[in-house]
Amino acid sequence: MPEFSDLLNARLGSLKDAVDDWTETVKKLEKLDEQAAKGLLKKAEKADWKGENAGVTLPFVKKTAKEFRDAAKEAQSIRNILRDALTEFKAAKTQLAKAVEDAPKKGIRVDSNGVVSYQIHPDRRAKDYDGPEPKEADFEQVRTEIKEALKRANEADEVASRALRTLVGKDKHNFSGTEYDSLKQAGRAQDSQDARAAAKIVAKGDDASPEEIARLNKYFENNRGDRYFAERFALEVGVKGNLEYWVDMGDPSDGSRLGVDHPKEIKELQKNWSLTLAAATHSNSPAMDQWKADVIKAGDDMVRSRGTSAYGFQIMSNLMRYGTYESKFLTDYGSAAVGMENKLTGNGSLKASQVWNAGLTPPPRLNWDDKDLGRDPMVGFMEALGHNAKASTEFFNSTLDLTPDDHNDKKTTDAFKYFTQERDWPQDAYKDGFGNKYGYDSLGHALEAAATGHSYDAPADGQKDARTAENAKVMQKIVAFYGSDPKHMHEQGISDSLAVVGTAYIDEFNRSLEQENHTSDESLANSPFGPDKGENSRFGDEYNTKLLFTREGAVNFMSIVAQSEEGHSQMSAAQSLYTTSVMDARGPEPGHGKIENTDLTDIKTALRIGSESHGILDNSRLGQIDKDFEKDSEEYNKEVARTTEWIKFGTGVAIGSGVAAITGGFAPAAVAAPLAAEYAGSAVETFLGTVFDDLSEKHAKEGTDLLKQKSDDLRDEALLMGKAHALAPAHAYANAPGWSEENQNYILEELTDSVKTSRLHSIEDPLPDPYEAED
Repeated sequence: MPEFSDLLNARLGSLKDAVDDWTETVKKLEKLDEQAAKGLLKKAEKADWKGENAGVTLPFVKKTAKEFRDAAKEAQSIRNILRDALTEFKAAKTQLAKAVEDAPKKGIRVDSNGVVSYQIHPDRRAKDYDGPEPKEADFEQVRTEIKEALKRANEADEVASRALRTLVGKDKHNFSGTEYDSLKQAGRAQDSQDARAAAKIVAKGDDASPEEIARLNKYFENNRGDRYFAERFALEVGVKGNLEYWVDMGDPSDGSRLGVDHPKEIKELQKNWSLTLAAATHSNSPAMDQWKADVIKAGDDMVRSRGTSAYGFQIMSNLMRYGTYESKFLTDYGSAAVGMENKLTGNGSLKASQVWNAGLTPPPRLNWDDKDLGRDPMVGFMEALGHNAKASTEFFNSTLDLTPDDHNDKKTTDAFKYFTQERDWPQDAYKDGFGNKYGYDSLGHALEAAATGHSYDAPADGQKDARTAENAKVMQKIVAFYGSDPKHMHEQGISDSLAVVGTAYIDEFNRSLEQENHTSDESLANSPFGPDKGENSRFGDEYNTKLLFTREGAVNFMSIVAQSEEGHSQMSAAQSLYTTSVMDARGPEPGHGKIENTDLTDIKTALRIGSESHGILDNSRLGQIDKDFEKDSEEYNKEVARTTEWIKFGTGVAIGSGVAAITGGFAPAAVAAPLAAEYAGSAVETFLGTVFDDLSEKHAKEGTDLLKQKSDDLRDEALLMGKAHALAPAHAYANAPGWSEENQNYILEELTDSVKTSRLHSIEDPLPDPYEAED
């Protein structure tokens, strides 16, 4: 398996010589094969053999002739494998060399082990340095190019070495007769062998040994991402075998020790199996199209094991928790599952929990990820949508037919409304108790994907702003529903997901907050938050002037999400970054002549709205703390002090392609916030490189001092610190390199006064009441 230096310095001349030598060997063996077939064998067959020669010599001659033919085939196959491997190695080496060669042009150095770093670190650059200043996106691009080149070489190496071992065979006295036209064909043959071997283990069910389960996992891991292997495996096992296996594996009554003694291995098997089937669904071969249709058709079948049973939808959904399933299959599957659920509940006369938890005594364990048991099929399906943003967006913008089998009764429902409002999510047993927390958690994941255009667990680093008009439609539904009453977010427990989508639309919330009219859906003219002149909104031409959300809708949603700790912290960090990026994009650049008041119009607006936003977020979080904790208690003081800790996010922010990847602080996962320009300017760099560090250091001291104060004084102090944080973009803008002292002082004076006024303005908005759980 070639490493970075192996590939970069590979001398491929010997391999080319081997290809040439084998080409000559093929020619010689083909001549011998022709001579053996037309000469030796033909004469032997015409001869009139008598006695012992008839039973010995003729079979020997036939076998010898066949060996010449097999030798020619084997030599040709070896030549074909070496030839294609040489082509792949050449291409991979060229790709790697180009990545290494182009890196310095971006200000990036690649060391002898393939590790990328700054060619000249920012801390060591001279004051007059005018060379390239790479962004995180540039580093990620170089890493990706290196990774892809190595992957190509390694895949060729693995297939070639396995093919050559197969060609040589284990019989020392006979040629194998195996034929490979190409490296690709050899790879497919290997995939088929692995799929058949894996299917044989599956056929044993829970009678398989732990060693066989380990081998099955190895087959999956070795072929991860290989769609041909995935398709062969899915077809070898079949729809029925797929469903029966998982019921059998989770049957608690049959005495199997696999699940009892080896739950970690079964957990890994579920993940690997799910990833494999996900890859298989992307095949559009007639056989796989039929497989997908049969899986959906089997959804309402009761699949039985020796001591338990489950519906096909319940089983299959637990094999959807990982991987990216094909979009049409997912949406068709979801529509069918909802139709069946409506049928089982008698058009809603029963609750979903009454049908999915019924008749399952003892219930099979269908999910092994240490969460729920997997009884509710919608949980796994929502997880699948969370990994496929395209499918999730389409699904939540669709209308579902609740009675697909009844052509006379077209009862329909909006998919978003059904899952967020109408459906009674079943409770399930999990390691910490009993409830539906994982059901709503999976719903949140699906909504994240549908609104942002990214898989909910995709790394934020290197992401681009993927939002479309269709994503925005889902976000409008999210804002309208979850912004209508705090109980929806709190009772469903999806504040973390709403924080993610709120962060992803921080730009549109700012655009809405600029509008003084609470119900108008038109943006203000010449808004610094709208599209650039001559450009159109990413959400369609109508949104050049139209708002996605009214001011009232924006205030309510932001306020409710900020009642939670993660919502307040993530959206506060996103707001400061977004404000700074607008100032970069819309304000005069450092080095500008004398600044006049009119030059600051756009950046004053950006800072004013940013400050209002911070005011809404801070007051909402403090209001919820007032409701949740007793004043002057240790818990109360700690929670108030933590409202200022979002500044810690600055320790892990990465900028690239118009997106800020917020990865620091105590966020549960990285989130991506849009910026006003594709690449961050000097104000954003100053903000991340200096201002955030200063604030973090100041917070470390003042945050500790806060805890020593009485609650009322502490609360006031926290709001004052919030105001200082809202001013941070102004300091970053004024302190960016290149301003004259006169301009710097003028900018700070003007912007500081703007923040004081707007901070007070933020409390004029009637904010939703804090959430209080019903007794």
